[in-house]
Amino acid sequence: MVDFVHEALLYRDAEQFLEGTVPFVRAGLAAGEPVLVAVPQRGIDLLRAALSDAADQVEFLDMRTAGRNPGRIIPGVLSAFADTARGDPVRIIGEPVWAGRTELEYPACVQHEALINTAFEDRPAWILCPYDASALAPDVLGDAETTHPVVLEGTRRRPSHGYREPFLTAEDFNLPLPPPPPDAVVRGFDLDTLAEARQLVAAYAVEAALTADQVEDLVLAVNELATNSVVHAGGRGTLLLWREGPAVVCEVRDRGRIANPMVGRGNPGPRSRGGFGVMLVNLLCDLVRLHSRSDGTTIRVYMG
Repeated sequence: MVDFVHEALLYRDAEQFLEGTVPFVRAGLAAGEPVLVAVPQRGIDLLRAALSDAADQVEFLDMRTAGRNPGRIIPGVLSAFADTARGDPVRIIGEPVWAGRTELEYPACVQHEALINTAFEDRPAWILCPYDASALAPDVLGDAETTHPVVLEGTRRRPSHGYREPFLTAEDFNLPLPPPPPDAVVRGFDLDTLAEARQLVAAYAVEAALTADQVEDLVLAVNELATNSVVHAGGRGTLLLWREGPAVVCEVRDRGRIANPMVGRGNPGPRSRGGFGVMLVNLLCDLVRLHSRSDGTTIRVYMG
């Protein structure tokens, strides 16, 4: 069985991107391994042209859409693809960090890259993560060293200078969220008022002109979070709602503690009695940010 491999590819132009990715894809196809390429559309176009007819054997996903929410990438992209191989080796190119990622999104990206090492440690997968070294800040490239055991620069492969244990890195980026605006709607909830909380979210989302599907998904996501607060965090919590541009933002706070960074990023499996709620929220929402400490947890979701 092939061991798990997780590498960062530092490239500076299209030529270096292709030098690092085309042989990777072709070697996987030659070995009969399923290959997924989940990168922004520009990279997809480059690889399709370079692979020619072989591109038809590759699954492509635009990471700007599929991985807009970094918390969705492990359960909804990487694991979903690997699961189709039913234990056979797979090859994946995944580019979750690009110039233009916001300061709000970025900590979740680093957590994602770190936690790949935990999610796939016992699975036969080779995951290559390109980083545009010409466009990304030096500290971002430093974080790539932290989250990848192996780094490729051009055709040179070397051990990472700064790789760390995944949970330590994930905790480093368990950062407080920016404060909500002063005009945010604030409501407490408990078991008896969960229905009222759902109605409030639905009405707020409709007024913000979200689509019917977005309203449904947002209500379901907030209901999962609020139900978790009631069941696992003392029976009550606080719901906040506001708008940021076209997006509706919902935040759920409670007194519980999420100690495992993998919560929401891994499928608990069919025999699990719980753990699906935050994963479902990640799959439904455009962005999910979580901050948990000893005195409470805040989960903020974006839709629109």
